[in-house]
Amino acid sequence: MSIVNSIRSQLVPVHREGYPFVGAFALASLILFLLWSPLGWIGTVLTIWCALFFRDPVRVTPVREGIVVAPADGRVATVINAPPPRELGLGERPLPRVSIFMNVFNCHVNRSPVTGRVDEIVYHAGSFISADLDKASEENERNAFVISSGAARIGVVQIAGLVARRIVCFVRKGATVGAGERIGMIRFGSRVDVYLPEGTRPLVAEGQTSVAGETVIADLRTGDGDRTFRVG
Repeated sequence: MSIVNSIRSQLVPVHREGYPFVGAFALASLILFLLWSPLGWIGTVLTIWCALFFRDPVRVTPVREGIVVAPADGRVATVINAPPPRELGLGERPLPRVSIFMNVFNCHVNRSPVTGRVDEIVYHAGSFISADLDKASEENERNAFVISSGAARIGVVQIAGLVARRIVCFVRKGATVGAGERIGMIRFGSRVDVYLPEGTRPLVAEGQTSVAGETVIADLRTGDGDRTFRVG
C-alpha cells in the first residue's frame, strides 16, 4: 500500500476540465490499436500529451503582504507600459503590464496573482490571432478580472490564442481569492496579461520563465516611479 501511495504522490493530477479530452484521446487510441498498432501508439503519445496539458500541480505560493505572483506558467513575453482594456475600468493611462505566453506544453491552469476580492469579471468576444503578438491584448477573445487587494486594483486578462478556443473561469464576481488560488484555464496555447498599479516595478524580465502561483512578478510595497518601460 505504501508503494501505491508513493507512486500516487509522484503523479501530477489532471484537472477535471481535462477528463473528457483525455478520455476521448484514450478511446481513440484503443480504436486505432484495433485498426493498426502503430497508429495506436501515436494515439497513446497524444493521450499522454493531453493529460500533461491538463495537469494541475500543487504550487507553494510565497506568503508576504504586497507581493504579486505569476498567474500562469510560461515565458514572460513583454514587460511594458500599456493602456488597460476599457472593460477593466482602470483608466486610460498606460500601466505596467506583464504578459506571459503559454505554449501547448505549459500547464494552463491560471491562478490569482494576489489575495483580494474579485470586483469585476468581463468576457469580451474577439479574434484568435497568435497570443504571442502584442495586438492580441486588444483584438483576441478574452476574459478579464479586476482584483482589489487593499488599496491596489490588479487587472488579470486571460487571452485566447491561435488554437485556444475556450476560456474557462473558476470564480465569480464578489468572491474572495487567495494569492495562487486557481481562477481559470485557457485550452491549447494562450496568454495572460497582468496590469499593475501605476508606479509599480515589475520584478521579471522578458524571456524569463514563470511558474504560476510561485514566481514573484512585482511587489506593491516598493513602487518605483522613476523606472520607465516601453509603451505598447
